[in-house]
Order: sequence, then structure tokens, then C-alpha cells
Amino acid sequence: MTGWYVDDRCTNCDVARQLAPGLITEADGASRIVRAPDGETEVRLLHTAAYACPTRSIHPGPGLRLDPALDPFPMGIDDTGAVLLCGHNSTHTAGANSYLLRRPSGTAMMIDTPRWNRELADRYAAVAGPVTDVLLTHRDHAAHGRRYADHYGARLWIHEGDLDAAPDADRVVSGTEPREIAPGVTVHPLPGHTRGSVLYLADDRYCFSGDSFYWSRTTGDFEIAESVTWYSVEELAVSLARTAGLLRCEWVLPGHGERRRLPAAETRSRLLALADRAALMRPRPIDFTAVRW
Repeated sequence: MTGWYVDDRCTNCDVARQLAPGLITEADGASRIVRAPDGETEVRLLHTAAYACPTRSIHPGPGLRLDPALDPFPMGIDDTGAVLLCGHNSTHTAGANSYLLRRPSGTAMMIDTPRWNRELADRYAAVAGPVTDVLLTHRDHAAHGRRYADHYGARLWIHEGDLDAAPDADRVVSGTEPREIAPGVTVHPLPGHTRGSVLYLADDRYCFSGDSFYWSRTTGDFEIAESVTWYSVEELAVSLARTAGLLRCEWVLPGHGERRRLPAAETRSRLLALADRAALMRPRPIDFTAVRW
């Protein structure tokens, strides 16, 4: 097929498929364009996927360039504009999604980080407001944290269990008890994916889950990437059992995997069920190809 294509640098991170469903699918362990876009809306969807792709693998055609005017990021996840998806995912965070959380004061918090780029950093602050804090969910997403924090004059946060990944962090979360770190924002330590994994809960509506759990299109439920759990899936099960019942949120916003909005009561019941399933899991070899996107 001529026109839009995905080059062979694709790492199957799933980001593009989240943003252009129906246009991009998975085949043979990589993303592939299903068909040419039909109309302006679908052209915009492919640009959105392309500007998020960490390997910059999505192209409008041989020798053709993306239209910078169609870069939508930062982009609201819903009509409130309270949370913005950063896009421009980084290969140094395995292509993880990152977010901007707007606060009532007119400031913002960045949860995990996109690729580092000074112009992007300025664009994010211009749209979201001055960034006061960069909140890392765990070590795998720490790559650009210090640069963004220094650029904004912001505080960099990480849990003590992953402190060696950001030893110059300004704020260090400790232990396993939840803690309010700003009005309406609570950190919940969730060791398992890594020793220092955490999630951030904002306004009893938004749950930034890092790599601890995500919505799977394959299973139609919240899942753990048990085949990519670096520290302990058994510890993650304990963490979920301790935490799931405390969470009230409508949105689950992971680093990897699909975002999902559900009624808060359904989110809670599904996470409690996930905790029960996790209790039956046992360690398995690391296998990126086994993740159920």
C-alpha cells in the first residue's frame, strides 16, 4: 500500500494504536497501517499517532513529512482539560505515555516525562501553566525527569525504592502508606513492577498508574503486565490488595497500555478483582511479546 506506513524501527509499544484505532493495528509484533486515511479527521488521527510514536516510525509516504500544524500535543484526554496527554513519547522510557495535571491554582504537575526538547517544554508550560512538580511513577520513566524539573524550576519526585534512578530527586516518597503531596493529589506506593513503583491519585478522578496496571483491549479489563514485572509480581499483588479499595477514580491513566474511563464504582470493583487475580500469579520470565495490549 502506498502512502502512510510504519518503518522497521517500531518497537510495538502500542502508543500509536491507542491514538489511531481502526487505522493502525498490530501485525507480526509491530504496528501497521491498516488503510489510507479517509478525510481530514483520519489524517489528524495519524498525525497524532505519529507525533506520539517514540521511534518516529510513522510516515505519510516515502519522502513526505508530517505537517507540524497537525501536532496536537499537549492534548486533553477529556472535555474538562484537567489532564493533558504530552505525546512525543521517548525511547528512553520505553515509549511511555506522560501527562500534565492542571491544578486550580493555575499551575501544573507533570507525571512521568516525554522526550526532552526545550521547545516542547515551553509549549507544555504555555498550555498547562507553570509546572511546579515532576512526579515519577518509577525508575523506568526517570530518564528526562531532572531536565524537565530544572527547566521549570520544579520539584522532582520519586520513591526511595527507585532512588538510584533519580538520586538528585528533590522529594523522596518513603514506605508504603499513602501521602497527600499537594491539595487533592495523593501518592500511593505500589511496589511490584519495580521496588519503588507508585501511583498518583488526583481529585478522586484521575489515577496515574505508571506501569503497575492498565486497560487491556484484548481482555476488556484492567491487567498487570506480569511478563514485564521487574521486581516481584507477588509483591505487586500485596500492593494491589492494600491499595485497590482505597482508590476512587474515573480515569486510569497508565504509562503503557490503554487509558480507560469508567464510573468510579466500576473502576474500584474491577481493581479489586484484579487484586484477587494477581494473588494467583507467580513469577515468570521477562517477555515483552507476551503483554496483552
